Amino acid sequence: MQHGGLLIVKLPSVPPSPLTLLPPHLSLFINRPNTRRRRNGEWRRRPGRSRSSSSKRSRSSSSSGGGGGGGSDSVKVWAMPGCGGGDDNGSLRKFKLSESTFLASLMPKKEIGADRFLEAHPHYDGRGVVIAIFDSGVDPAAAGLQVTSDGKPKILDVIDCTGSGDIDTSKVVKADANGCIRGVSGASLVVNSSWKNPSGEWHVGYKLIYELFTDKLTNRLKEERKKKWDEQNQEEIAKAVKRLDEFDQKHVKTDDINLKRVREDLQNRVDYLRKQAESYDDKGPVIDAVVWHDGEVWRVALDTQSLEDDPDCGKLADFAPLTNFRIERKYGVFSKLDACTFVVNVYDEGNILSIVTDSSPHGTHVAGITSAFHPKEPLLNGVAPGAQLISCKIGDSRLGSMETGTGLTRALIAAVEHKCDLINMSYGEPTLLPDYGRFVDLVNEVVNKHRLIFVSSAANSGPALSTVGAPGGTTSTIIGVGAYVSPEMAAGAHSVVEPPPEGIEYTWSSRGPTADGDVGVCISAPGGAVAPVPTWTLQRRMLMNGTSMSSPSACGGIALLVSALKAEGIPVSPYSVRKALENTCVSIGILPEDKLSTGEGLMQVDRAHEYLRQSRNIPSVWYQIKVAQSGKSTPVSRGIYLREPSACQQSSEWTVQVEPKFHEDASNLDELVPFEDCIELHSSDQAIVRAPEYLLLTHNGRSFNVVVDPTYLSEGLHYYEVYGIDCKAPWRGPLFRVPITITKPKAVINRPPVVTFSRMSFIPGRIERKFLEVPIGATWVEATMRASGFDTTRRFFVDTVQLCPLKRPIKWESVVTFSSPSAKNFSFPVVAGQTMELAIAQFWSSGMGSHETAIVDFEIAFHGININKEEVLLDGSEAPVRIDAEALIVSEKLAPAAILNKVRIPYRPIEAKLSTLAADRDRLPSGKQTLALKLTYKFKLEDGAEVKPSIPLLNDRIYDTKFESQFYMISDPNKRVHAMGDVYPNSSKLPKGEYNLQLYLRHDNVQYLEKLKQLVLFIERNLEEKEVLRLSFFSQPDGPLMGNGSFKSSVLVPGEKEAFYVGPPSKDKLPKSCQQGSVLLGAISYGKLSYFGDGEGRNPRKNPVSHQISYIVPPNKLDEDKGKGSSPTCTKSIPERIEEEVRDAKIKVLASLKQDTDEERSEWEKFCVSLKSEYPDYTPLLSKILEGLLSRNNIEDKISHNEKVIAASNDVVDSIDKEELVNFFALKTDPEDEEAEKTRKKMETTRDQLVEAFYQKGLALAEIESLEAEKSKDLVASGAKDAEKTVDRSEPDSGDQPDLFEENFKELKKWVDVKSKYGTLLVIRERRCGRLGTALKVANDLIQDNGEPPKKKLFELKLSLLEEIGWLHAVKYEKEWMHVRFPANLPLF
Repeated sequence: MQHGGLLIVKLPSVPPSPLTLLPPHLSLFINRPNTRRRRNGEWRRRPGRSRSSSSKRSRSSSSSGGGGGGGSDSVKVWAMPGCGGGDDNGSLRKFKLSESTFLASLMPKKEIGADRFLEAHPHYDGRGVVIAIFDSGVDPAAAGLQVTSDGKPKILDVIDCTGSGDIDTSKVVKADANGCIRGVSGASLVVNSSWKNPSGEWHVGYKLIYELFTDKLTNRLKEERKKKWDEQNQEEIAKAVKRLDEFDQKHVKTDDINLKRVREDLQNRVDYLRKQAESYDDKGPVIDAVVWHDGEVWRVALDTQSLEDDPDCGKLADFAPLTNFRIERKYGVFSKLDACTFVVNVYDEGNILSIVTDSSPHGTHVAGITSAFHPKEPLLNGVAPGAQLISCKIGDSRLGSMETGTGLTRALIAAVEHKCDLINMSYGEPTLLPDYGRFVDLVNEVVNKHRLIFVSSAANSGPALSTVGAPGGTTSTIIGVGAYVSPEMAAGAHSVVEPPPEGIEYTWSSRGPTADGDVGVCISAPGGAVAPVPTWTLQRRMLMNGTSMSSPSACGGIALLVSALKAEGIPVSPYSVRKALENTCVSIGILPEDKLSTGEGLMQVDRAHEYLRQSRNIPSVWYQIKVAQSGKSTPVSRGIYLREPSACQQSSEWTVQVEPKFHEDASNLDELVPFEDCIELHSSDQAIVRAPEYLLLTHNGRSFNVVVDPTYLSEGLHYYEVYGIDCKAPWRGPLFRVPITITKPKAVINRPPVVTFSRMSFIPGRIERKFLEVPIGATWVEATMRASGFDTTRRFFVDTVQLCPLKRPIKWESVVTFSSPSAKNFSFPVVAGQTMELAIAQFWSSGMGSHETAIVDFEIAFHGININKEEVLLDGSEAPVRIDAEALIVSEKLAPAAILNKVRIPYRPIEAKLSTLAADRDRLPSGKQTLALKLTYKFKLEDGAEVKPSIPLLNDRIYDTKFESQFYMISDPNKRVHAMGDVYPNSSKLPKGEYNLQLYLRHDNVQYLEKLKQLVLFIERNLEEKEVLRLSFFSQPDGPLMGNGSFKSSVLVPGEKEAFYVGPPSKDKLPKSCQQGSVLLGAISYGKLSYFGDGEGRNPRKNPVSHQISYIVPPNKLDEDKGKGSSPTCTKSIPERIEEEVRDAKIKVLASLKQDTDEERSEWEKFCVSLKSEYPDYTPLLSKILEGLLSRNNIEDKISHNEKVIAASNDVVDSIDKEELVNFFALKTDPEDEEAEKTRKKMETTRDQLVEAFYQKGLALAEIESLEAEKSKDLVASGAKDAEKTVDRSEPDSGDQPDLFEENFKELKKWVDVKSKYGTLLVIRERRCGRLGTALKVANDLIQDNGEPPKKKLFELKLSLLEEIGWLHAVKYEKEWMHVRFPANLPLF
């Protein structure tokens, strides 16, 4: 709305925090003619059109940016003028942002020529194309994802490939006469009578709802639920306080013991409610799931009453049954509060239900970029609005949206099964081996055999070189996409003050080459968009940027091409499509090395279409390149990468093997035999790279040699290519390219080794790359960065990268913000002798609107202490380990520091189970069936601790491993899962107790899995601060024993070695929990930063370079007193001893007998009678009989059983001479007297048996009383007159009948503190007296004091007390926690 000189506009709010859901804010701009020309357009906003937010820079290669913030920075790469097909590639000449251009900038399509293509071919908008979205899941209810442009369903299938939403529904129940079934949660569920179920079998399961939600949604729900819970709790507190006040007013003096107890009870109620408010921890509601077969398909219904405030909402019978999404394409929403969409899929004949929700908004956003269709808002359409999708969720909700091997493999299976044309995957991470691994092998099969076009993000780890991630930037058969931003995107989507004059690559977009020389980035596409997000975010669209966005933009553009090819009858091949894309790009940048950032450039759909049309009759061939240095067979690479100093100092000869690859279905006679290409070879610079002129290439491939001479090159980055042109059809452009990257480093020869780069000028997007040969002897760097000459705040990315064989790129990075001219210090480790790239970049949008240039001075000082042992091993003996240290480049202070702060214990599996997985989602495209190996390990913690499982063979690799996947769960005896993880284990805080760790491994090769059946797993436990061991250093080998010759520090002079010893820890200081054979781990460092004071640097982890030190825990020392003295002479005769042995053997047999069936119980009882007649007053026998009764399960007549327990308890009590016990414990015994000690232990055992008998008798009496009360209630309910008598529970001693429970309780109190482990009886007693608040306090204290895994009976007792008091909000809360503490079964993998 415009008034005179005022233009009121609403701009997208792009807060810097990840995924912040904030409303847009109003801004006022004065429209002054001839000033700030780009603001002259009217930016009117229609309602609901430009909600925006920023997204987090996530593990799935997505990065945030808003208002210029978020993401990583990159080299400023300028678009080549005049190469944009007439649109100047986003040039600011005559640039004017109107409403239409603003909306178009939110979903950029012009940059890749998609708008021109669709204008010319409106029906080639993706129709007939199916795209698989490998991501965090797609919300089918999101804006623009319902139908295609031609009215077809947009989403064909939604699949959770990770298993994170799986529910075990193998339990089958039948409905009763009232149509009710019992859910696994324990709830009674009413089945809708109209549901068809011919078999009458209902599969049931349940799920904690928060396990299906993202952290952000969960936190929102927790806030909402906490508000309501607090209101209810405050209401109950007010009532409880009122009752207490009324009591105090009524009873001014409370000398009477009963009144004191009543007041204490009222106070306990108030205290409990207040403590609950402080300790509130919402674990979320539980939903029951029911699965059945209606005669045609599997159906699913959910009971979501626990999510609703209205008790009439969410009932199972009211649920509209769903089936597998691909059948009916229907979805549900859990509740209005969460607004979270879900779909269901049923597997394994109804035994597994998969509830599919997204694990972040990322996947929906990606899907919207590829193909969203908004009929009323066409400018916000995705790139290919006519395409259809399948959603393959690979981001595991249990791992915060991390991908898993299981998810990746299942996604590929689904893509082939659905006959997809394209795959988009906006996920990835660094890798130690490019183009290698199980997933890569499966991708190659999918592309080469099934002709799917695989598009993926290059990653967001720029601006340094060699930062492309796997799989997008490192896999030959995948099209890796870099991220580009145009002026329109900067002005509209990012709302920057002053957009760049030309399109540039985002600063954070990852760069090539790969470690084996491949260019890494294939093409570039717009890397930001305002696209649809899931409904649970409570907004329609959101701004995200990253290569996660450039990949679907490219994928959508390719979908347009595939749509055209299908419509025009041209065969679709990933080989020909990729060739067309690469050979028709618009260059971004004018330097050859810009290809490492942008690939071949900005893709152009219209040009690629013309290329494909022209080459429709040319065979689809992929020219695979293999390069090896002449005379060497290994390593084989995909390009030439001369990075290290020695490689740049002389000429080298390389053998290039070109192997034409056809699709697997290619005809031998019609395609392979006739294939023959006459190739003209070109070098981009003959002075540096020389190659032959021609090559005749047949199906079996040919090789040729290339000579590279970098000797005369200047220091820095250089890029060249050898490429092959078809002599007969040069218009095709390069058929293959051999990338040659040379990073010639600057040698650091001055001493001290300090390098300064002075007065480097920076503007937005500018990158400076410096390459240094790290001096021999250097192990760390101390750097200083000074910035000056600017006005507004500047943001810089500072990266260093080094490459070492069979390692992930060694990268150090820092984001530095200068609000005013100042200096910043850094330190980081380096590898001596290797080239180090230093990349300094001003963030692409930082400083826009200012015309001041930032001046940067960067100083690097190399330091180093070289030692003879990188890892120090103390073998458990008393001997120290000798360390040799020297400084090669500059004098250094030698100040060793070492700590041991964790213990590692090895475990072997106690059980290994190999199984074949269900075929409906685990059969590979090749037809092979996936197998699973489940290994079970047991470990015990004597105290609570932070632990982390470690599997050295498998950890830290997802893509660069030949194993398919791994997943672990740590659970307690109650089946509660405390921790789970995959290839990147995390430390988890576990309480004291015993644990099972189940490790789940998958592969289709049974032999590989067989070899892992005895896989060693380590449990690493972090030591508490008081347990951490600081090691000492000595100048003499006898120092640890004699205590002399302590070594503190010295100065190392270059050329001179110094030696010292590191001593083992003192044996008496070893943590008690460290068992023999375990290993104590820690860190050792030798130098510290030059600007550290004397008191700093004692923690080796905080020093610039540290190494691992380990100590093998030796066998425990023998007990010196063990075996001393002779055993006392036995005074019993041989017949007496034989009789005792026989008696004890019989009791042992009794204890081993099972009582599972009626027959077994009958035999056990007969044996008991026989033994009792033989040994009538032998207390240990009578105690065993009592134990046997208590061990029985599935008891039908509980009253009769408890009467037997009472009788058995009485037998134990009667067999003990209590007066003798009292007299014995009244006297003190001499601990040195062995005979007296034996007697003491025997009497303590007898006392424990007596106490246990009283305790069990009390429990049995209480249960009988409870059962009889229930019977009375039932009789009253049925109208029986004789059941109207009630018992005054506040006066348990009233009446003529003796109170057996109270008598027994008084006896128990004589022998034990009833607030100890026998406190359950105290709870029951307080409850019988009507003091429910006190009973609740005692129960709570028992639970908190119990160091063992929680006992279900205690929590059930607590729950029943809350129900009796009537605190419904607390009852609901505790019931939800019961499902966490005591789940019905372990979750599925």
